[in-house]
Amino acid sequence: MSAQDAERRRERKRAERNIAENRKAAYDYHLVETFEAGIALVGTEVKAIREGRVNLRDSYARAERGEIYVHGVHIGAYSARGYADHEPLRPRKLLLHRSEIRKLIGRTTERGMTLVPVRMYFKDGRVKIAVSLAKGKKSHDRRETIRRREAERETRAAVKERGR
Repeated sequence: MSAQDAERRRERKRAERNIAENRKAAYDYHLVETFEAGIALVGTEVKAIREGRVNLRDSYARAERGEIYVHGVHIGAYSARGYADHEPLRPRKLLLHRSEIRKLIGRTTERGMTLVPVRMYFKDGRVKIAVSLAKGKKSHDRRETIRRREAERETRAAVKERGR
């Protein structure tokens, strides 16, 4: 194996690879601050994640007994499982620094603040989850988001048409 091949392998391993995204979170919430956390998983969960059997929709994080747990993350069953299996919707512990946990607990006690998982990805071969501190949007804010998105789409279409 040449030095270039080895370098490419190391680079590929270092790169972040998206597993799942929660696009609905940006629609429903104003995302204030994002934290990167590890997540405590069992073996069949990791293998199912590698197969892409993850859904972050309707998931949230909550502080319990001085720790942060993520609820509602659906990790499907691993296809080649034998007798070993996991519960798809079990609460999973997030691995954060103590100072980050204290900060998140303090901020979520504020009125209207919540923790929302935004995306799950591989980083250096480990599963990471990006959790955002978020404030709920009102219905008029959501309509404004839709209006802005449609305006951007129309301008892109106009520019593309003009280029032809």
